[in-house]
Amino acid sequence: MSYTVKSHGFQGFLTPCGISPYNSNKINPNHVILVERNINIVKQKAAVSELDELELIVQAQQGDRNTFGELVRRHREGVINVVYRIMGDADKAEDVAQDTFIRAWQKLPYYQPRSPFRNWLYRIATNLTMDMVRSEKETLDVDALPLASANISLESAVEEKERADSVQQAILSLPPASRSVLVLREYEGFSYQEIADTLSIPKGTVMSRLSYARKRLFELLAPSMEAA
Repeated sequence: MSYTVKSHGFQGFLTPCGISPYNSNKINPNHVILVERNINIVKQKAAVSELDELELIVQAQQGDRNTFGELVRRHREGVINVVYRIMGDADKAEDVAQDTFIRAWQKLPYYQPRSPFRNWLYRIATNLTMDMVRSEKETLDVDALPLASANISLESAVEEKERADSVQQAILSLPPASRSVLVLREYEGFSYQEIADTLSIPKGTVMSRLSYARKRLFELLAPSMEAA
């Protein structure tokens, strides 16, 4: 993160050594203190950002809330994305993400780095999301699943958009367990093993659920695809 000292109309109000250009023979002590303080802040921020994630985790496990805040900053967007793609509600995705990090802070002393921290967080987030989906029976409002290659023509993109409603309904028909596997695989690019570790299920179960989800989507979408 970079810091810019605003001059508020006084060009060059602060120089690196705290000398005002309007009186180059005098040094304002307050300016020196301000510059030194900003330099220290930048150094502290840089030091934290350069820490290896495992070091951050170790410090957070010892009760350091600042380093845990850095972990939250790094993974917050990813957690929100996973939750939103399963639930389809942006506001509730924010709430579940908040609950995820609260739960993560509470369980952090028990975390073992045998699997990536991201996967551990996504496991918490997915469990909380599934609990909410099952309890509230929310409808899913998500963008069309990217079934085709990213390198598609404009015409194909328009056609894909026109099929968005059908795709959403097809996704809604999937059981929550299959839906979560599909989201982690198609949206997050998780490997089968990573999905298995995240959801605490055997790799074979991941493959069978994903196969079922894809087959079911194809069956539901085939008529509209043939009509197009």
